[in-house]
Amino acid sequence: MFEMDLNIIINQFVWEWNDLLKACLSLVAGFVLGFEREWKDKSAGFKTISIICLGSTLFSLLSYKLGAGDSEDATRIASYVVSGIGFLGAGVIFKDGVNVNGLTTASIIWMSAAIGMAIGFGVFLTAAIFLFACFIIIGSGKFINKHIIKSVGRQVTITLDREDLDAKDELIKELKPLTKQLKVKKVTMTEDELTVILEVLINKENIRKFERTILANRKLIEISI
Repeated sequence: MFEMDLNIIINQFVWEWNDLLKACLSLVAGFVLGFEREWKDKSAGFKTISIICLGSTLFSLLSYKLGAGDSEDATRIASYVVSGIGFLGAGVIFKDGVNVNGLTTASIIWMSAAIGMAIGFGVFLTAAIFLFACFIIIGSGKFINKHIIKSVGRQVTITLDREDLDAKDELIKELKPLTKQLKVKKVTMTEDELTVILEVLINKENIRKFERTILANRKLIEISI
């Protein structure tokens, strides 16, 4: 009887040390994933990402321990982490004209939860592989944007005198050679002014020339790029 109780105590002690190891690994993984976001001063930095990763690990531990038994359902709690983390990710995504910001941060939040769950369930090698792959993708983003992706999207809003409709056509004619794609998104009129919203796709080497062409036009009342 004493020997059985001792084995239970030893097993419980091992479990506690395993949990501590998982918590430490989860914090390290969260710090690595969040460091780049913190460096770029994004809305979710290493503190947020680390807590998300650590929380996912805790939920996975609880799911594994409390779910074990007759049903042997060790995924019930963890499954809600997958859906619940989407609310946090959605909170950092916002649209600015033709540009959508926050997608990378939301993806890192999602990935940190997945890695935290993997650590919680004890699949350390899988967690390490995906952490390394994610870090490589994040690190190579600047190189890809500079050397592979050659164009960027912009939304341009111009306001001019309502009576000077020819100025709009002339400006669009000047801008078209500098863009890969130019689309008149919306045209609105007031009693005195005409406002035109353009969506353009510009080669990176033509951005400065594109901006100077717009700014040099004296017939424009207001410009937003």
